[in-house]
Amino acid sequence: MQYDDAQKLTSALADPTRFSIYQYVAYSKNPITVQEVADHFSIHPNVARLHLTKLEDVHLLKAVSDKSGKGGRPSRLYSLSDQVVSLQFPPRDYQLLADIAIESLLSLGEAGEKALINMGYRMGTEMAKRAVAQSSLNVQSASLEEKMNHIHRLVVAQGLKPEIEVFEDGCLRFRVQNCTFSESAKKYPDSICKMHNALLTGIFQTYLGNIELREDESMQCGCKSCNYTVIRYR
Repeated sequence: MQYDDAQKLTSALADPTRFSIYQYVAYSKNPITVQEVADHFSIHPNVARLHLTKLEDVHLLKAVSDKSGKGGRPSRLYSLSDQVVSLQFPPRDYQLLADIAIESLLSLGEAGEKALINMGYRMGTEMAKRAVAQSSLNVQSASLEEKMNHIHRLVVAQGLKPEIEVFEDGCLRFRVQNCTFSESAKKYPDSICKMHNALLTGIFQTYLGNIELREDESMQCGCKSCNYTVIRYR
């Protein structure tokens, strides 16, 4: 991220209402209209449109025209941009550092890939432990709903767009529609997917204990999302 880009993002998110609108759209499962933002935040539609346009201008959100066929002026539908943004200030080229580290590990062959997977697991575990400590959540006594809410927020903070469903048998269905490591995954799809799965496993295990994260579908195979089943063992 260039310095000018960082300044634009800082400016765009400096307004508390605009930042809340960004979070509202980012967490939504479906694209959001100007009117929905206006109603949710009790502001005039013109004000909501200005905030959304500003977020679109700096590529935090994307917008398309509603082609539902309804009469009148077409609505604009806003959703999280496909461009995963790393909000680091001052700006540092973490992507380059990550690419070099990944290439260096994978040049070591099987042992390097194993180290990369272990690194992903440790990263997910440490992120989750830090989030638990900052929130003062008691993992042992917290309800499943509370844990799911924490996991959802933590995964969103990694630049992902997650959906989590809980089934009656205790299994969870977990879906993400973008990838934090998309650029690296283009070069090393198998290794990066294994590392990313290990990262997610670390997060889920920290909150839920002994689990298995089973990948059912992957965007690397042409699917629209990466879909997982989280199997909980008691």
